[in-house]
Amino acid sequence: MIVVGGGVIGLTTAVVLAEGGTRVRVWTREPAERTTSAVAGALWWPYRIEPEALVGPWALASLVVYEELAARPGETGVRMVEGVHRGMRLDELGPWAARVPGLRDLAEGLGARLPLIDMPVHLAWLRERLLKAGGTVEERAVTDLAAVPAPVVVNCAGLDARSLVPDPAVRPVRGQLVVVENPGITTWFTSVGDASGAAGASTYLFPQPGGLILGGTAEEDAWSLTPDPRVADGIVARCAAVHPEIAGARVLAHRVGLRPARDAVRLERRALPDGRVLVHNYGHGGAGVTVAWGCAREAAGLARPAD
Repeated sequence: MIVVGGGVIGLTTAVVLAEGGTRVRVWTREPAERTTSAVAGALWWPYRIEPEALVGPWALASLVVYEELAARPGETGVRMVEGVHRGMRLDELGPWAARVPGLRDLAEGLGARLPLIDMPVHLAWLRERLLKAGGTVEERAVTDLAAVPAPVVVNCAGLDARSLVPDPAVRPVRGQLVVVENPGITTWFTSVGDASGAAGASTYLFPQPGGLILGGTAEEDAWSLTPDPRVADGIVARCAAVHPEIAGARVLAHRVGLRPARDAVRLERRALPDGRVLVHNYGHGGAGVTVAWGCAREAAGLARPAD
């Protein structure tokens, strides 16, 4: 079996398959540390992803895994961290929210203790877990899913699915981040509304071991991977309005990632023209980390031979 795509969705799906006894190879156009997943913040939260009826169970299944992985943060990159979603209330959320431990209304918004994932560490850990289970990872570009030489092909190509399937419903949602030296902030914060009125702008900050990640943007159908200095200045200013000490923090890095958005996640089994099996698992937008394990388990079930 070959999994196409080496981001968090592809690697997690490959791990579930390999640990279930399937011989798995991952074909990826670029190493995990250069994928969109590596740029992610990455807070567990069903953000910009549909359909809600399926996303809830996928996200909750993943939450259980991350809670277990948080016992070994140095190894897995997963920590449980307190924070606030400003302006959000419990009664605005779907049924899944009732099953998130500690989710509570506060004066400022919605308080929670959620998984916060250091993605470079987590992606490296997923790769090692896959290798220990007998899987392999190869840097190979794919231009035709039907030409991939395996009885079962699992398409976890993210934004590349736009041309690879092809599926024009897949589109980029550009996210720009700024990484600064952490002035001592230990909790995460998000606020989707933007008082400045800037299109696609939001405010969030995630304390990671390598620095404080500041965000962000959500620019529909924008393809540029070049950081915009004016956008970066706006991000820092919005975050400094929440924590003034951020204004003087030294900038460590600028990051841009293209979220693979779709009106709804595509997770389904199809037959290739020659009778082989193709399983699609893409279109997770800004919540690939959040639903990775739930989607991986469903995709693995679809990829295994029918009884």
